[in-house]
Amino acid sequence: MLSRKLNNSNVLGILFMLPSAILLLLFLTYPLGLGVWLGFTDTDLGSSGQWIGLDNYLYLIGDPVTQLALFNTIFYTTVASIVKFGLGLWLALLLNKNLPFKSLFRSIVLLPWIVPTALSALAFWWIYDAQFSIISWTLMKLGLIDEYINFLGDPWNARFSTIAANIWRGIPFVAITLLAGLQTISPALYEAASIDGVSPWQQFRYVTLPLLTPIIAVVMTFSVLFTFTDFQLIYVLTRGGPLNATHLMTTLSFQRAIPGGALGEGSALAIMMIPFLLASIMFSYFGLQRQAWQRGGDK
Repeated sequence: MLSRKLNNSNVLGILFMLPSAILLLLFLTYPLGLGVWLGFTDTDLGSSGQWIGLDNYLYLIGDPVTQLALFNTIFYTTVASIVKFGLGLWLALLLNKNLPFKSLFRSIVLLPWIVPTALSALAFWWIYDAQFSIISWTLMKLGLIDEYINFLGDPWNARFSTIAANIWRGIPFVAITLLAGLQTISPALYEAASIDGVSPWQQFRYVTLPLLTPIIAVVMTFSVLFTFTDFQLIYVLTRGGPLNATHLMTTLSFQRAIPGGALGEGSALAIMMIPFLLASIMFSYFGLQRQAWQRGGDK
């Protein structure tokens, strides 16, 4: 009886999935549920707290620092994701050509993605240093500036500096994934287009882009998710400064919950990110369900 059940593919599949399901339950579902619960309480470090309903959310909606962190997060995610996509697509198209040492170039492109985020952030912290910045030193030697640039001390300089670091780290993921998508497009389509006298731009517009659209949807979804929830890069580089100019929702949530001790408030901040993340996921999901995207059509 037992052996017959084990031979059943459905039962066997469930048994194989059980360990993963338990791990997800312990390390994903439980922390998420606990975070949602804490968001409705005034829990502090060292105290259990009381149920306060929506008070945390109502306070955070009117909190100027939270509003600034939301603006920073949207600005950071939008600019970084668009630039990463543009440069990643250009790199993918370049690496898809028959270049000498193509394998070596592909390996080099992956390096920023392989290097640990904290190590990358430390490297950029030295590059942006107010006294020892290699960028400022080079520009000074070239006579383009008169004094060192305050990359991380000025609010807007700090915003663009952190975005540049995120772009450098995120381009490999976009480029290699899009390159994998380009490899699936049949060369016969380009040969037929060339015979018909189609220009390279028209080949890209009417052959490459439509067939690459499903991959683009997936890549951009993950890119937005990774960027929106970025923590290590910002925390190592600026810790949200100067004047909260680089605080994202993730870093502000951590600051309020751990150093600040307000676990309920920090949890509420983290939960407030979920609608934005769900919107990105649903955009990709419903986009991929459209048959027109699968075949590059307009309907």
